[in-house]
Amino acid sequence: MNVYCCMITLKDDAKALLFAKALDDWMGHLKAAGVIGDWRLMRRKLNLAADCYRDFLLEIEVDGLAQLEEAFRLTGAHDDDVAQMHRAVNDLIAAAEFALYRPYPDMERAERMALL
Repeated sequence: MNVYCCMITLKDDAKALLFAKALDDWMGHLKAAGVIGDWRLMRRKLNLAADCYRDFLLEIEVDGLAQLEEAFRLTGAHDDDVAQMHRAVNDLIAAAEFALYRPYPDMERAERMALL
């Protein structure tokens, strides 16, 4: 399982609950299509964070790069419903930063280390 992380800052006039609802619709669609696993949205608490952290953290679980690629393909598909759901989220975002994490040590490395 890999985790695709997005740190998000909303536009000044964006409503946080509207963003959360639009994101729930979008992530629900992706999950129903089988291109992501579980996901969760978290918001910074009490403004307690270093300057490099954004207000929201979105974590999306994917089985691997192939599943993540399928999620990107679905997002780029020429489908009006998909485009509308994606736009409903994207139009509220001022800035976002992304990262992809994996469990460590992963199975391959754990098995290799056991041989040493």
